[in-house]
Amino acid sequence: MNKKVIAIVLVVIAAVVISFWAWKYTTKKQLDNNLTLYGNVDIRQVSLAFEQSGRIQKLLVQEGDKVKEGQLLATLNTNALQIQAKQAQAQLKAQQEAIVKQEVGARPEEINQAKAQLASTQADLDKANKNLQRLQILVSSTDGRAISQQELDYAKSNQHSAEAAVRERQANLELIIKGARKEDREATKAQYEVTKANLDLINYNLTQAELKSPVNAVVRARLQEVGDMTTAQKAVYTLALTDPKWVRVYVNEQDLSSIKMGAKAQVIRDSDPNQPINGKIGYISSVAEFTPKTVQTEEIRTTLVYEVRVYVNDPNDQLKMGQPVTVKVPLTSGENAHDR
Repeated sequence: MNKKVIAIVLVVIAAVVISFWAWKYTTKKQLDNNLTLYGNVDIRQVSLAFEQSGRIQKLLVQEGDKVKEGQLLATLNTNALQIQAKQAQAQLKAQQEAIVKQEVGARPEEINQAKAQLASTQADLDKANKNLQRLQILVSSTDGRAISQQELDYAKSNQHSAEAAVRERQANLELIIKGARKEDREATKAQYEVTKANLDLINYNLTQAELKSPVNAVVRARLQEVGDMTTAQKAVYTLALTDPKWVRVYVNEQDLSSIKMGAKAQVIRDSDPNQPINGKIGYISSVAEFTPKTVQTEEIRTTLVYEVRVYVNDPNDQLKMGQPVTVKVPLTSGENAHDR
């Protein structure tokens, strides 16, 4: 009998306790008409690296510095690239002059010079012919006793060389007068385009020797130092993005219907609870997940929760990356109407 009475008493006490906490929870919501959530300022970061290998020449910002979009952060040594650029520019100039020369044709001075060279080789041929004829006459008149066969062969060789020189100079003169063939002109233009593309690539590499910030951000980490040999995709800086900034919180299924996209919210910091920061709900996950271990709540954690992001306007950078905060969202009745 006593055991039965004790059991009844315990059941009554448990019912009273549960009713009390349920009343307290409901009353608390009714008093401030807010859904209280807990989360952290989300950390979003980007790693910056050069597109090419090289030696770091300058590092212009330190950890904790605020940087703006397009701000120069670091540079590589570009001595080798500058030398390559000068070489390519010289080649480009020479090839451009060759194209102009082939299009316009030879100047009168060049034609006259080619004619003079032909006349000189023709004179050498005449001299070689006369010398060979003289030796051949001597061989015939003396039955080969006046000169040796070696002298005769040498004269014939000189005569053949002179003939070849004349043919070469004659062909050169004709080429100068006619101008370059179409195939030669196209080949020269192709070489020019190759050199120009190479110069464009060198100039691009020169621009990529400067590392600039792609966004407004805060420098979280400086990973290399001046003088280090860096490679492509090896990070030099890690930046924390500051815009847009949001707080990541988690809502259980019971409270999910109490919030809407665009609903207003207030973000409260433990260090300054009297200065809330305004925000609004910008994302509600459609997929439930297990409660992350980092989530801090006043009630017992539920098995499944939904991720919610509260976007904030924080021009004074009061919220720090990873900072734990409290978020209050007006319940979906009356004053919690969201912006359209």
